[in-house]
Amino acid sequence: MKAIFVMMKCELGKAYDVAAEAVDTIEEVSEVYSTSGQYDLLVKCYLPSDIDVGRFVTSRLQTLPHVKDTYTIITFNAFT
Repeated sequence: MKAIFVMMKCELGKAYDVAAEAVDTIEEVSEVYSTSGQYDLLVKCYLPSDIDVGRFVTSRLQTLPHVKDTYTIITFNAFT
């Protein structure tokens, strides 16, 4: 499994709706945080290593209702 983080901009007043939809409907979504700054949400996903990250983001996350923009961060190593 690999972790990715996707920052999302949402339509005004819709961030909590987008967060709920992501958590409820996308199995790979682990956690969603509301954030301050340019983006409204930070979405943490765990993907199987054979999943195409770009296709996952564009077909599963960017198509959620009320999502305006995304910024994807691909991770390499987790330090614990």
